[in-house]
Amino acid sequence: MNYRKADTLPPVTLDDVRGAQKMLTGVARVTAMEGSRYLTQLVGAPVHLKCENLQRTGSFKLRGAYVRIAGLLPEERAAGVVAASAGNHAQGVALASSLLGVHSTVFMPKGAPLPKISATRDYGAEVRLYGQVVDETLAAAQEYAAETGAVFIHPFDHPDIIAGQGTVGLEILEQCPEVRTIVVGIGGGGLAAGIAIAVKALRPDVRIVGVQAAGSAAYPPSLAAGRPVSIENPATMADGIKVGRPGDVPFAIIGDLVDEVRTVSEDELSTALLLCLERAKLVVEPAGASPVAALLSDPGAFEGPVVAVLSGGNVDPVLMQRVLRHGMAAQGRYLAVRLRLTDRPGALATLLGVLSVVDANVLDVSHVRTDPRLGLTEAEVELHLETKGPAHCVEVGEALRKAGYTVID
Repeated sequence: MNYRKADTLPPVTLDDVRGAQKMLTGVARVTAMEGSRYLTQLVGAPVHLKCENLQRTGSFKLRGAYVRIAGLLPEERAAGVVAASAGNHAQGVALASSLLGVHSTVFMPKGAPLPKISATRDYGAEVRLYGQVVDETLAAAQEYAAETGAVFIHPFDHPDIIAGQGTVGLEILEQCPEVRTIVVGIGGGGLAAGIAIAVKALRPDVRIVGVQAAGSAAYPPSLAAGRPVSIENPATMADGIKVGRPGDVPFAIIGDLVDEVRTVSEDELSTALLLCLERAKLVVEPAGASPVAALLSDPGAFEGPVVAVLSGGNVDPVLMQRVLRHGMAAQGRYLAVRLRLTDRPGALATLLGVLSVVDANVLDVSHVRTDPRLGLTEAEVELHLETKGPAHCVEVGEALRKAGYTVID
């Protein structure tokens, strides 16, 4: 679906993005562009990965934060800056402020992952933990700004932020001048808007596709309504794009310049993260893997060469463990099965022997013997197995039934 509105003029120009690129020289890395043989074969055209997960602070956020803070007046710098974030924006603001000699205060939710809190402090910010959700944290940061005079640094809803993020688009055109499609994740919209401004000004033929998590997709209803609208209770593992309302500034740009906005499921996100780790050898957070998820879900929809923007790699190890398990399950490589057997000596060994024959690796076993649903001589066993794909899962189930076991789930 094409959302272009020709009468909408973006508040950020190509010259602004080029100015941001000069400002970021020696500050932000020109991140690598890596080819993906697996995705190339899947799509049927060259696919390249723009590795912003390898950017300083682990995401593209440093670009916009630095440009925004560098543009403050001397008296504004003296008052310091404040931000609210669960992770990537926090680290970008912290490092940018330190590089520019500006005091920064960053409000983070109490439940923010400890590695992200620690990294934000290490980059030089004063961290204050407040609230359980980002909306509460955001309100606290804005109240702090009103009380102290500190400048609030919004994560996406400001022209300077968008100009900084747009430098990713300039790099894409320099590194892959033959690009035909750019796929980028969308949360509030700052990155997609910046890329769209830079790319469409120089190469209007390039198609730009935005990607949102299905459980946190505020842009499709907003674009349909012609204005930013809020969605209730956004829910996704991809916290980097978990935004309940589009920003006013990026919304106008995305409505005018982004060709399509797609959504992806949690299964697709976890499968994409696993693919980036296994095939590309890149650690990517769920939000950063969203463009890859879009390619996996509908590979024939993208004209190549394609560039997928891996926006960040700051993934909490606990979440990584859960997501990888989820991704393996989505690929049919992790199987949980519950069955009943006769409770007698050697019964478990016999069961494990059946699984050994079909080459299923047992990760975990648990027994239930006292459930009133069970017969006097019955036991229920739950097995967590590592398998080789959907066909192997079917083979395991058939082997268990053939051996006489009652498979409950």
